[in-house]
Order: sequence, then structure tokens, then C-alpha cells
Amino acid sequence: MDTQTLILRDVPREDRPRERMMAYGADALSHAELLAILVRTGTRSESAVHLASRILQACGGLRGLVDMSIEELTEIRGIGPAKAVQLRAGMELGRRLAQSRSEERYTIRRPQDAADYMMESMRYLKKEHFVCLFLNTKNHVIGRETLSVGTLNASLVHPREVFRAAIKCSSASIVCLHNHPSGDPAPSPEDVSLTKRLCEAGDLVGIDVLDHIVIGDGRFISLKEQGLM
Repeated sequence: MDTQTLILRDVPREDRPRERMMAYGADALSHAELLAILVRTGTRSESAVHLASRILQACGGLRGLVDMSIEELTEIRGIGPAKAVQLRAGMELGRRLAQSRSEERYTIRRPQDAADYMMESMRYLKKEHFVCLFLNTKNHVIGRETLSVGTLNASLVHPREVFRAAIKCSSASIVCLHNHPSGDPAPSPEDVSLTKRLCEAGDLVGIDVLDHIVIGDGRFISLKEQGLM
């Protein structure tokens, strides 16, 4: 029998993902083995590990899996709604863990602080997301909201939505962020134009726009540091 089509009960106990994790710890497992624990079972013709390997191949790796919807996952042979929900829940827990700092106590003192706070939740997104961090008078984060989800290369935001949300949070100031799915955080002319509109609107309502940060893949650019606002 082809080893790729072994079902889990045919795999030696010491080579099964759950047993290996209990014996050696999570660090010893491959991406496919960890994913196999989430999907729990394979199909009639393949083990959970082989199914997990196919999922990773279909998604282009872990990075692609992060933003896969339930509908997209169920298009993969062997993944039904229950497995898709389990996978999405696992990905969401990982995403939340990456940003699990206490919002009320997290302080934005410099652009790096805001970028660190949002990098892991934004760097792999396939579409542009425009996010606002709402700060109190001590620059503590008191709220966060995604105000726009655009296309692959454009995000539409109106100052009205931004400052309505800021006023609702009783925010003293805001930091705006959006991601570039290309991974390149270089701001576009539209980014600069939007930032200036937001600053003008902020002056009118008395809520400072402290910065607009563009998130790339592990990199960021602050429009304030670049002198573009």
C-alpha cells in the first residue's frame, strides 16, 4: 500500500501527531501534523496528516490558510463544513493570541508601538483593511475597529465613518492603519490624500489623527515619520 494513502490506524502509534505531541511537545510537529490534530480525521483513503498536507498545498502554505474562508476550505476534497469550522476556529485563536495584549493598558508612544500591535493580524490579509485604534488622553488603546475592507489594491474610507466611531469610543485621538496585500508598505498618492482629509476632519471635531501607518509583510511605514501628514 502507498504510504501516502495510509489511514491513521495504519500509522505506528509513535508516529501519530497526537501521540508525538504528547511525547515530544508541539515544537516537534510539522505544520501538517499540527493541522492534522485540528482536522482530527482523514478520509477513507488517506490519513489526517496526508489530508492536512493537501490543505497546505491547496492554500499555498500557512500564510494562505490564514485568510481562507469556510466556503473556500470546503472546496478542498475531504473538508466538509465541520472540519472547515474547526480550522477557521484554530486560525482565529492564533490570530487573537498574536494580538492578545490588554487594549486598555497598551500605550501608543511611537509608530513602532502601533505597528507591533497590529502587524500579525494585518500582514497576511488578502484585501486592504482600514483599521483605527482609538486612544484616550494618555494614549492608551481603548478600542479598535475595522472600518473598511477594500479590493486587493484599494480601500475606500470616508472621514464620516472614522470619526463617528471615534466619538462613540470617547476617543481623544486616533491612529489609522491599513495593509498592503503586496507586502510593500510604500504609501500611494491615495494614501497620502486620504490622510490629509482625515487630519482636516479631525481638526474640525477636535480629535487628533496621530499617525497613519501602512502595514506590509513584516514592515511598515509611518506617514507621520515620512512628513506626509
